Amino acid sequence: MILIAIGANLPGRNGGTPVQTCIAAVGAIRAIPGLAFIALSPWYRTKAIPVSSQPDYCNGMIRMHGAIDPAALLRQLHEIEVQFGRERQAPNAARTLDLDIIAMDRLVRAAPDPVLPHPRAHERAFVLRPLLDVASSWRHPVLGHSVTTLLRELPPQGIEPWHDEPERAGK
Repeated sequence: MILIAIGANLPGRNGGTPVQTCIAAVGAIRAIPGLAFIALSPWYRTKAIPVSSQPDYCNGMIRMHGAIDPAALLRQLHEIEVQFGRERQAPNAARTLDLDIIAMDRLVRAAPDPVLPHPRAHERAFVLRPLLDVASSWRHPVLGHSVTTLLRELPPQGIEPWHDEPERAGK
């Protein structure tokens, strides 16, 4: 099981909305050789973390399956981000697209990149809520807690369904 978080809060390179960019990114992720599509979460509107004056984010999660080296997958995800206009300027800056590997099966690694599971996934409702949609039985491989428990233990973080959602890609 490969879990990839998808997010955006700036218009895309072609002027598309963040949700349009996220939907298009699903197609690019599904085209990665050696991976098979399993599920896509609904999209969620979320506040920036840490709290800032940035526009709200569109966030979701895609579940894939396949055998791929984590570093190779990360490189391909970074290439997709660049295709969609991602510029890495400062940590936590607004972005046209953000793709993060959250987990790859029960793999635990501290180095090299990517660190797995994602080191802050368990602290973020914008990761855990869509993860619950695509992998409700997932357990954090280090903490041992279920996604439901992790989500329940978080303080409110401003997450709600993306109500003006166009047809979801990948369904």
